[in-house]
Amino acid sequence: MSAWEAAGKSDEWFTPRYIFDAMMPVEFDLDVAAPMDGPRHVPTRFWRYTNSLEEFWAGFVWMNPPYGARNGLAPWLDKFIAHGNGICLVPDRTSAPWFQAAAPKMEAALFVSPKIQFERPDGTLGKSPGTGSVLFAIGRKGCEALERAKGLGWYVRCR
Repeated sequence: MSAWEAAGKSDEWFTPRYIFDAMMPVEFDLDVAAPMDGPRHVPTRFWRYTNSLEEFWAGFVWMNPPYGARNGLAPWLDKFIAHGNGICLVPDRTSAPWFQAAAPKMEAALFVSPKIQFERPDGTLGKSPGTGSVLFAIGRKGCEALERAKGLGWYVRCR
């Protein structure tokens, strides 16, 4: 879901399969920001497509939230951190206030290279986005999955 490519047209941008393949074996209990039809490649049992910030999250979560407005990621990251068990995918805007607030609370980070070309709803790839992406993990299971996927980029164990 990349606002940098087609602002205003859609929040429906899907994480490509190779991201999950690199973390295998991995299975999430809940995708907290899935499209209405369900996650395309996310290995998960359950998903939420509406009101996720107001609902209870359980188990090991996957989060690729809508990037939205300037500080739209802050509430998503706050809830992810409070939940304390999962992997999230966000832009690597390291100087943004929301990034500076969230990054020190993560247990591991994987800065993906090259930039992820997200999938459109029709399955075609979008253009290369203007910024890269980072996978953050909290909890043992998430850290282990990012450790397995470190071939995707620069892996950092934060705590």
